[in-house]
Amino acid sequence: MTTVVLATANRGKIAELRRILAGVVDLVGIDGAYEPGPETGATFADNALAKAREAVRHTGLPAVADDSGLAVDALSGLPGVLSARWAGRHGDDRANMELLLAQLADVPDERRGAAFVCAAAYALPDGRSEVVLGELRGTLLREPRGTGGFGYDPVLVPHGMTVTTAELDPEHKDAISHRGRAFRLLVPALSGALAEAGL
Repeated sequence: MTTVVLATANRGKIAELRRILAGVVDLVGIDGAYEPGPETGATFADNALAKAREAVRHTGLPAVADDSGLAVDALSGLPGVLSARWAGRHGDDRANMELLLAQLADVPDERRGAAFVCAAAYALPDGRSEVVLGELRGTLLREPRGTGGFGYDPVLVPHGMTVTTAELDPEHKDAISHRGRAFRLLVPALSGALAEAGL
């Protein structure tokens, strides 16, 4: 199997994508190979492609990357690309979630719709690249529930369900998640590109 770099140091994301891409590629994290640059894109797709291309530049290996976050209807799609640093410091899941819930405190239940959105991209050393989108719609709770997952998982109940994504077992979450959907869409294109490149 081809070794492909996942352009992240986020252990939760690495574990999740290793499950999703099992049997397709041998996925490795960046493991300190380089310090990722800032995410400056205006969209999830911009950021995902930039991260994948950056990983190729630093490692010389094919790379995949994603940019994902929460788009809240009542906040006109925010926090969006700012999801991981919504409270000001990158990756402070608890602070991000607390700020979001405070901002939505007066929003009635029927207007608490939101979606997890993921842009998944690949980039190859020969310059080929592609990006696709996956989405999981649901409703935001007023208090977090569950200990699984990461990010905003404890506050989103997917449509048609009664549990948050943080209360799902990993297999069930992977089957419905925005990240799972995006990377399953990306797999045929990635596999085809790797084969064409002789990798």
